[in-house]
Amino acid sequence: MADIGDAADIETAHIEDGGGRPLVVLVGPPGAGKTTVGLVLARTHGVGFRDTDTDVQERAGKSIPDIFVDEGEARFRELEHQAVAEALAGHAGVLALGGGAILDDATRVLLKGHRVVFLEVDLADAVKRVGLDAPRPLLMGNPRARWRELMEQRRPLYTEVAAVTVNTAGRTPEDVAAEIRVALGLTERTAPDSDRSGQTMPEKDVNR
Repeated sequence: MADIGDAADIETAHIEDGGGRPLVVLVGPPGAGKTTVGLVLARTHGVGFRDTDTDVQERAGKSIPDIFVDEGEARFRELEHQAVAEALAGHAGVLALGGGAILDDATRVLLKGHRVVFLEVDLADAVKRVGLDAPRPLLMGNPRARWRELMEQRRPLYTEVAAVTVNTAGRTPEDVAAEIRVALGLTERTAPDSDRSGQTMPEKDVNR
């Protein structure tokens, strides 16, 4: 069985649901499991999965690192806010936000009243899932030190917008998704994949 968060799965799951409010909004740092958990939740509830980082890249016609280099972080944050606003207004499935989306004051206002879940992870688990050698503009220099600095800055904002906080360390996506469903009182609509790997959570997010 392929990882539930592999590239093919993400491509096929990134679909629209015809409008409405998201079932769940996932926030958290790179390596927290937003993509893998989001895909499990989407499949379990028979809805689509959407990632605002993917929306930004499609709109810009380039990768996030290239946006940072060519246009700067301010332009990326502008595109990110637009992507979040559109998704919150028109996506009825599971929505994953880029790691830094909550830095924007207006975005945090938009998140009020939504089912927001903060997926928490420590540095050791984040490194296992994604590594820190991928091209990440905000982790240049000393990636581990920068990751810690970013988390110190962002954790209060994650908790501010979240209705529920779930730690993903050492857990499978199915286990995390099940805790989210219970915490939010969500009713399962369709059966999840019966073939489960039993491995701890892989992570394919490119969120900044």
